[in-house]
Amino acid sequence: MAENYPIRSRGLALAVLCAASLMVVLDSSIVAVALPAIQADLGFTPAGLAWVVTAYLVAFGGLLLISGRLGDLLGRRRVFLAGLTLFTVASLVAGLASSAGVLVVSRFAQGVGGALASAVVLGMIVTMYPEPRARARAIGVYSFTQAAGASIGLIAGGALTQALSWHWTFYVNLPIGVVALVLAVRVVAPDRGTGLRAGLDVLGAVLVTAAVMLGVYAISSAVWGALAAAAGLLAAFVVRQAKARTPLLPLRLFRIRAVTGANLVMVLMVAGMLGFQFVTALYLQQVLGLDALRTGVAFLPVPLVIAVASLGFADKLSARFGPRAVLLSGLGLVIVGLVLLSRVSGGYFTGVLPPLLLMGLGAGAAIPALMGLAMSEVSASDAGVASGLINTTQQVGAAIGTAVLASVAAARTSSLSGVDHREALAAGFRLAYGVSAGFLLAAVALGGVVLARRTRQAAAPAADAAPAAREAEPEVCVAGQTR
Repeated sequence: MAENYPIRSRGLALAVLCAASLMVVLDSSIVAVALPAIQADLGFTPAGLAWVVTAYLVAFGGLLLISGRLGDLLGRRRVFLAGLTLFTVASLVAGLASSAGVLVVSRFAQGVGGALASAVVLGMIVTMYPEPRARARAIGVYSFTQAAGASIGLIAGGALTQALSWHWTFYVNLPIGVVALVLAVRVVAPDRGTGLRAGLDVLGAVLVTAAVMLGVYAISSAVWGALAAAAGLLAAFVVRQAKARTPLLPLRLFRIRAVTGANLVMVLMVAGMLGFQFVTALYLQQVLGLDALRTGVAFLPVPLVIAVASLGFADKLSARFGPRAVLLSGLGLVIVGLVLLSRVSGGYFTGVLPPLLLMGLGAGAAIPALMGLAMSEVSASDAGVASGLINTTQQVGAAIGTAVLASVAAARTSSLSGVDHREALAAGFRLAYGVSAGFLLAAVALGGVVLARRTRQAAAPAADAAPAAREAEPEVCVAGQTR
């Protein structure tokens, strides 16, 4: 695909893909601060209100893997455009919703469209940028949208809900979606998939979609019987993939240590980071007394610092020290920030902001390195399914982290019955921060072990091959200069 792109068009195509990806990521958090207004307007019960979030997560998480595979078979651009169209139309319906049922159904449709669009983006980027340094920079831009999107969503959700109404948390997607669609048709080069004749494992698709959907629902709603059923479906899916002639998720991918290690680390890393954002939003409102808008603004430094790290120097650090070293160092900074938050006792500027800045810096360096590792040894024919896989593990980690940390904080608070309510809440949140740090420590330990051999094995051949590569490298004319 890369040879179809002039340099300028390739940059514009990257911008379009990342803008669409950011819109989808925003939607997972932008609604959070609008939930009280939605409940009051549409008459949701407390239990029913959770489905405004759960319906989106279930569809999005459950369909990422099959969406990535469809990209490999039908062409990633075609799947991306279909998903973006569905997401934009569903956003309009959600904004116009006048009943609880319509809103929940439209949120599910948003999740389907978001999965189709998001699952193929990373695969498109790595095929657009085959050069290692250019790819690292492009993945840095993409990683910024993934890492900062949730924080930006909280800011936008608070501002739109307070200044206009909750309907605008959905309407805001319309201009972004329409512009992205128009530009994508013009600047994203068509690609040819292997075709449906290459085989789509329908039974495997049903099994994994049901397993992930049921698992996300079980974790989000604490229905442990459903979690056991999801585990059974997942086991059946693995057996199916081992026997299928054209598997949905080729198990050979897991023989690549970078793929296996990166996906395992992603689950643990996102469990700590996304769960931390959920807890911090509650801490700022329930302990420090901030309203929805000020809570969103309080998160603003996080995406700014992530942007500085992921767009400014993450690719240079990975080129200099290797992605594994940058990943582990970045996670170390996040852990230090979480440990500081687990002992927080002051206000926002003295107690909360310094750890937030430290965590943003670490996340901005770690996430591009992890995304690069996840795709570093994947063939072009498997790029779509590998992209869908890393996005799926990201959603699983988010569901696990949010559910675990919410339960830990609530249990700790309820155990302090004789303590001032605000202090009891703070104690619960501090414990949740400690558990988040535990997730990240496990990610560092796992990444250090699983990714170590791959780094050592890859380094020596690369060093040996460098002189030969330089001798064989042809002269290429770029913008009037020969290199």
